[in-house]
Amino acid sequence: MRGEFAYSSDLFAADMLWGATLRSPHPHARIASVDIAPALAISGVHAVLLHSDVPGPNRYGQDERDQPVLAEDVVRYQGEAVAIVAADHPETARRAAAAIAVDYEVLTPITDAVAALEPDSPLLHDHAPGGGNIVRHVPIRSGDPDVTAPVVVTGEYQVGMQDQAFLGPESGLAVPADDGGVDLYVATQWLHVDQRQVAEVLDLPAANVRLALAGVGGAFGGREDLSMQVHACLLALRTGRPVKMVYSREESFFGHVHRHPAVMRYEHGADGDGQLIYVKARIVLDGGAYAATTAAVTGNAATLGVGPYEVPNVVMDAYGMYTNNPPCGAMRGFGAVQAAFAYESQMDKLAAAVGIDPVEVRIRNAMSEGSALPTGQVVDSPAPVARLLELVRDRPLPPAATGLGDFPGGYANTTHGESVVRGVGYGVGIKNVGFSEGFDDYSTARVRLRIIGGEPVVSVHTAAAEVGQGLVTLQAQIARTELGVERVVVEPADTSIGSAGSSSASRQSYVTGGAVQAACRELRAELFSLVRHRFDDVGELSVAGGKVVSTLGGVLVDLVDLVGDRVLDKEVEWRHRPTRALHPRTGQGFAHVQYAFAAHRAVVDVDVELGLVKVVELACAQDVGKAMNPTALVGQIHGGSAQGLGLAVMEEIQLSGGKVLNPSFTDYLIPTILDMPPMAVDVLELADPHAPYGLRGVGEPPTISSMPAIVAAIRAATGVALTRVPVRPEHLALAHG
Repeated sequence: MRGEFAYSSDLFAADMLWGATLRSPHPHARIASVDIAPALAISGVHAVLLHSDVPGPNRYGQDERDQPVLAEDVVRYQGEAVAIVAADHPETARRAAAAIAVDYEVLTPITDAVAALEPDSPLLHDHAPGGGNIVRHVPIRSGDPDVTAPVVVTGEYQVGMQDQAFLGPESGLAVPADDGGVDLYVATQWLHVDQRQVAEVLDLPAANVRLALAGVGGAFGGREDLSMQVHACLLALRTGRPVKMVYSREESFFGHVHRHPAVMRYEHGADGDGQLIYVKARIVLDGGAYAATTAAVTGNAATLGVGPYEVPNVVMDAYGMYTNNPPCGAMRGFGAVQAAFAYESQMDKLAAAVGIDPVEVRIRNAMSEGSALPTGQVVDSPAPVARLLELVRDRPLPPAATGLGDFPGGYANTTHGESVVRGVGYGVGIKNVGFSEGFDDYSTARVRLRIIGGEPVVSVHTAAAEVGQGLVTLQAQIARTELGVERVVVEPADTSIGSAGSSSASRQSYVTGGAVQAACRELRAELFSLVRHRFDDVGELSVAGGKVVSTLGGVLVDLVDLVGDRVLDKEVEWRHRPTRALHPRTGQGFAHVQYAFAAHRAVVDVDVELGLVKVVELACAQDVGKAMNPTALVGQIHGGSAQGLGLAVMEEIQLSGGKVLNPSFTDYLIPTILDMPPMAVDVLELADPHAPYGLRGVGEPPTISSMPAIVAAIRAATGVALTRVPVRPEHLALAHG
C-alpha cells in the first residue's frame, strides 16, 4: 500500500480530448444569436456543440425535466451552460469556449424568493409544478388552527446560500463504445439516476450508457444532480474519442447546486411554564433557476419544521421557489438545517419569555418514543431528545481563555481580552433517514463466494457511491460478520448491477447495508443447506473463521471443502418499510422511514469591538442506533459539526442581482483545522428495531444542531438578537458600537 488513490480528475485515456463549457455571464437574458465560427477556427478544436446538437430531449432533472442541457433561447442563471467544446488540450478548449460570440438581450432577474411568491411576479417558467413560480408548496395542518396561548414569541429568520465546497471539483471521462453507446467514469452520488438522465438526452437505451464510479473528492449533496456528465458524453459521441472534463474551482461554484437560502417567519405559543401549545410558520426556500431536488427539500423543511418537540397544534406552510439565482438542491441536512435555525432560535426566545433555562424549555417539550409528529406519524423507535440535551449540558465547561492565542483573532494581537466575552448555547435537531413520501427506496447487492488460492473469498458488488462516508469498509464488515470469511473484496460501483440509490439522506448504511446483509444471509442459508445434505442432525449452524460450526458437534467442515469448485452467488433487491405520500392539503402521512437526533452545546468567545468569533468548544451527543464503525462514525460527527460551524459564522455564496461575487476559496470561506475547536462526543446506541443491526444514519444530524447552538452562544455572549446566518463581524461590531 502506498497511500495513493486515483480521483476522477486523475483519469486518462489514449487519444483523449478535453472538454470545456461556455457559460452565461448573466442571471437572466435572451439569446439573440450564437456564432461558433471563431471557436472552430482555432487549431486543435474538434467540436463545438449547441442545444441543436443534442440528439434527445434538451432537458434533464431528477424530478422535473426543466433544465436545458444547453441553453436554447433564454438563460435563467449566471453560469448556465450555453455551448461545449472539445479540443486536444485543456487550454485550447478554454480559449475556444471564450471565442464563441453570444449576443445577449439582458433581462431583469428575479432574485427575491419571497417576491417571486407574489401573484403578480413575472414567471420564470411556463409551467411551474406548483403554479406561478412555485416548485412546491407543502402545507402541514394538525390540531386547532385557531388555538391561542398566553405566551407568544415571534421571529423572522434568514439562512444564506451555503456551498458544499468539496475539495475535488467536478470531473469525469467519457469513452465512446463500439456499440454506439458510451462509457462514463465519473464522480457522482447516484450512478443510476445519472444513467437514466444521460441516456434520455443522448436518445440511447440505458444499457448503452454505462457508468462507473471514479474516485469522489467529497460530495455532501452537490453531486446528486448532473454537472458535466451529459456534456462529456455528447462530445465523446460527436468526436469518436474519449473526452475528459475537469472544472476549475470557479467553474465548480457555477456547476453544481447549493444549499437553499431561506426566509422564515415563526410564531410559537406556549403556557406560562414554556409548554408548547402551537407553532405557526412560513418557510420560503430559494430554489434558484431550476427545480433540482427543491420539491423534496421543501417536504423535509415542512415535515421537520417544528423540530424534535411535541406540538399539538401546527400551521406550517413551506414553499420552494424558482428565481434567477443559482440552482439549489441537496446539501447535508436537506431542508432540516434551515428550519432548525428558526425553531431553535424560537426556543431560546421562549425560554427568555417564561424565565427558564434554554435547555429546560427544550427538555419540557422534547419528543420521545411514541410521540406524534405534526404529520400524524408516530415515532416508533427511540427518540432520546431529552437525554441528548442532558448529556451536552452536564459536560464540564472549558477553562477561560488565558493566553493571546486563545482569544478571537489568535496571535494577530488584535486583543488582549479586554473586549472578549464568552457565551454558551444549545441546539438540538431532527433529521429523517432515507428517501421519503412514498419513494420506492431500495438497494441492490450481489454477494459471491468462491475458493481462490485455497481460501474462501467473498466479493460484494453494489452501485452505492463511496463519497468518503466509509461505505466500502462497512460492506466488507457486514460480509465478514455474516459469512465468517476474512478475505472480502468490494467490487467497484457501476451500473452493471441494479441501483443502490443515492449516497445521500444518510441512507446507504441502512439500505445498502441492509441489502448486503440480506444477500449474505441468503448465501449463508445455501451453505447450511449443503451442510445438512452432507451431515445428519447438525443442530444450529454458524460460520466463523472460514468454517461451518454446529452447536452439537463443533466444527463440521471447512468452507474450502464444502464449496469446492462451486461459485455461490446471491443478488438481492432490498427495501425498508414503505413510506407514504403526504396528504396534499393537511400534510398528514407516514412520510419518513426513520428519524435521527443530535444535540450540541457550543462555547464561544466574541470580540465585540471587532465582531470576531472563536468557537472554543463543541460538545455533541447523538443516538446512532448501532455504531457499525465507531471511529469513522465519530469522524462523521466531527465533519458534520464543521459544516454547521461554517454556516454559522463564515460560509455564504454572496449574490448581487443574481451574480455570484465570491466563486473561489479565497473569498468563500470554509472552516480549517484552526477554526475547529476541541469536540467532546457522546454516542448513544439505542437500536432502531426496524433497521438492519438497529443502526441509524449519522452523517447529517450534527450539521443541523451545531449551527443553531453556535449562534445561540454568540447571542448569549453579546445580547445581540441574531436572526441571520452566517453571522458576520458587522452584525456584532456595529451592534456593539
